[in-house]
Amino acid sequence: MQLSNTFIIYNASAGSGKTFNLVKEYLILLLNAKNDDTYKNILAITFTNKAVNEMKGRIVNTLIEFSDKGAINNNSNIINEILKETKLSIDEVNCKSNKILKHLLKNYAGFEISTIDKFTQRIVRSFS
Repeated sequence: MQLSNTFIIYNASAGSGKTFNLVKEYLILLLNAKNDDTYKNILAITFTNKAVNEMKGRIVNTLIEFSDKGAINNNSNIINEILKETKLSIDEVNCKSNKILKHLLKNYAGFEISTIDKFTQRIVRSFS
């Protein structure tokens, strides 16, 4: 059995679209997954609590938008990118987003995006 772990690192200046790309990649992982609780297995780390809150907010708001079939904006950059990269239809994105959102909101504690400091503290604490 071969396991494939992929790490994606974005290093760019302020205002270059890092958060957009991180949210897009996170949503692609969720939408391509077989399980609705894949968010529990994704490690997303950023520098500040403000960035953590922004990412979590964008992910949840995008899932809310995708869950409402009438609200999906075919002209938005994120839906076009996700449709292109996942090869899913709008109906499939709508259905999967609805399931993922319900599961995520019921298990919000498992939806973790962390700062580097908090992640490092968790690792150190687990070994002490």
